[in-house]
Amino acid sequence: MTVRHATEGDVDEISTIEAACFPPAEAASPDALRARVAAYPECFWLLCDDDGSIISFINGFATDDRDLDDDMYDDPSRHDPHGAWQMIFGVDTEPGSRHRGYASRLMHRVIDDARAAGREGLVLTCKDRLIGFYARFGYVDEGISGSTHGDVVWHQMRLAF
Repeated sequence: MTVRHATEGDVDEISTIEAACFPPAEAASPDALRARVAAYPECFWLLCDDDGSIISFINGFATDDRDLDDDMYDDPSRHDPHGAWQMIFGVDTEPGSRHRGYASRLMHRVIDDARAAGREGLVLTCKDRLIGFYARFGYVDEGISGSTHGDVVWHQMRLAF
């Protein structure tokens, strides 16, 4: 297995996995994912199997803003390659490959890369049921987020270096 960054040619496969991982109100559209990959391909980490198929991916962007807000999902122009915080918009694993440690493996890589890039840390939002999963990496629950993305209650979690 290899970890690499996204290219324009990955958008269809990424979109299929995104649609399988999130309800329609929460999933990024193919157009939104295409715009993200065009603006910040280095902020897509793809875990691929030996034949090159994407098994899992994490995406987001860097910014000096401390908190994740809903406008970030659809405005790639807010990405700052030198930003202090690595935002995480999604952690997606192909449904048939879940519960094998792939997302954890990828999260460790993203954390290592954010640290190496000199970021202050990472920020993500998640549902109640995933707080414990992210806490295992050192993320701290900061409480209910201001995000209303998909009409869901989200917790903002931060991993500060």
